[in-house]
Amino acid sequence: MSVLRVSTSSDPGAAAGAIANGIRECGSAEIHVIGPRAVNQAVKAIAIARGYVAPSGLDLYCTPSFSTVRIAEGEDEKTAIHLDIRPRHDPRASVVRGGDVV
Repeated sequence: MSVLRVSTSSDPGAAAGAIANGIRECGSAEIHVIGPRAVNQAVKAIAIARGYVAPSGLDLYCTPSFSTVRIAEGEDEKTAIHLDIRPRHDPRASVVRGGDVV
């Protein structure tokens, strides 16, 4: 899955759907945001996505970090916040040993 870019005008519900889809298909999702309002939209999207995947037994967590991105060719690089979203417990990774799920 490619890195999602969330901006100030992004719809949190639509971004949440993309996050949930990435979690279901790839096991993780990544978001780049630049600016405080974009961070706000991204955090709302992550909260909504938790609700989308909760019925399947998944709980999400997010690890923030800084990264450098180039918006377009020829433009200067900008510092972005990179949000790595992963399930806390992935039922697909469970191993059965002696009848117990580990």
